[in-house]
Amino acid sequence: MKMGIILYSNDSELVWNAFRFANLAVEQKDKVSIFLLAKGVEYESLSNEKYNILKLAQDFINNNGKILACGTCLKQRQKDGSQLCPISTMKDLYNIIRDSDKIVSF
Repeated sequence: MKMGIILYSNDSELVWNAFRFANLAVEQKDKVSIFLLAKGVEYESLSNEKYNILKLAQDFINNNGKILACGTCLKQRQKDGSQLCPISTMKDLYNIIRDSDKIVSF
């Protein structure tokens, strides 16, 4: 199954759970793409000892998960893209929604 996850929160626990869910889905052999929107582009700065989000994100990428981040949202926060937060566009979000069997938002 193809699954799209739209992540727009900057709540550490919620983001941590979104990545836990995404990793479970790729372990089940689903093709999963995460699109970071609005506050979701801040997720790299949310990782801490209790919620190791960066490790979960790296595990997700290592298991062929795909992460895309809204370039406009990054620009509004004066942030650059990174390997774990690559810049993309609304067209990419559109393509994820169009091509996915299921969409989940956090």
